[in-house]
Amino acid sequence: MAEKVLMGDRELLRAKVMELVKDGRMSLVEAAVKLSVSYRQAKRIHQRYLAEGERGMVHRLAGKASNNRLSGEALAKALEAYRARYEGFGPTFAREKLEELDGVSLSRESLRQLLIREGLWARKKRTRGYHARRRPRERFGELVQFDGSHHDWFEGRGPRCCLMNMVDDATGTTLSILRDQETTDAAMELLWAWIEYYGIPQAVYCDRKNAFVIDREPTIEEQLRGEVPHSPFEVACGRLGIEVIVARSPAAKGRVERNHGVYQDRFVKELRLAGISTQDAANRFLVETYLPAINRRFARPAEKPEDAHLPLLDGTDLRDVLCRQEERIVSRDHIIQFGRQLFRVPKTLSPRPRPGSRVIVRKWLDGSIHLYWNNKPLLVEEYQAQRKERPDSLSA
Repeated sequence: MAEKVLMGDRELLRAKVMELVKDGRMSLVEAAVKLSVSYRQAKRIHQRYLAEGERGMVHRLAGKASNNRLSGEALAKALEAYRARYEGFGPTFAREKLEELDGVSLSRESLRQLLIREGLWARKKRTRGYHARRRPRERFGELVQFDGSHHDWFEGRGPRCCLMNMVDDATGTTLSILRDQETTDAAMELLWAWIEYYGIPQAVYCDRKNAFVIDREPTIEEQLRGEVPHSPFEVACGRLGIEVIVARSPAAKGRVERNHGVYQDRFVKELRLAGISTQDAANRFLVETYLPAINRRFARPAEKPEDAHLPLLDGTDLRDVLCRQEERIVSRDHIIQFGRQLFRVPKTLSPRPRPGSRVIVRKWLDGSIHLYWNNKPLLVEEYQAQRKERPDSLSA
């Protein structure tokens, strides 16, 4: 009984073509064109067919173990390291760490299949609906997405905090800091860092949170003056010429939302491997190690090479720009109130703002207060109002 030969479509085609050549119904030149091989290769295939028949069309290594197959020792080492240090890591990230820290080199697919067989990995199913992706901007710095991510970054080893994150729309370049909460000051700190690294972006894309924008109707006074209420973050961006675009849904700023997922997967595990459990140490690790590596790994070139960032003008003090700015009125006794603090305009000052004059009060990120009148610094002195003491008892 003839032995059955298992062949794929490619081998079957070669066998049929070589049978036609053998019967004289097709030339080797025509066979080479039909099989998309060179004439010399067609001659070798024909000789093997004459010598071995259909079996000669099957690759010599079919059914044999691959020469590149990993040894059982290498697989065991990878599995042992994964269970010891990388449990919960995805195949891609785990493969990177196995090669970087343990000297075990294997493909992502080999590791994935190994983890699946051992019951250590299962792909998470997507439950959210599909949203069509917006076309990215063409130049680096044309639009930067801005958001905060509250998460247990230290996996219980330290307090929960918020990752303030900026992601360039064109390249995916990311910059981030950890702060206690998602606040206006934290947003300004991160924007300050971005400007020092790359320059002033043309626009920022953020959601409708109080840290970024004011979501209220203007007051009667603002309506009478024809003013639209702006948050301190919007005011600071306006002074730098940065357009603030408000996203109507999380999907609208999907790039920074997806980037949060990368941080919550990779950054958390990097902190675990480095034994970091404090915010200060995590921020140093971000700047020195994580951000350079993650941008090399995931950032891509922009569609157009021109950088859309604008340089910071000489003499610009970011302390006086990225701050809280409010307007105040000089009282009849030349007192200016800001919060619970009182400031008095000295009598010796010349020129001196009159009562009813409007002055600008700026609170820098370091907590210091600075006043301006007619676009110039206003020299004031802190005033301590004397409290009237009430008598303990009334005399008869």
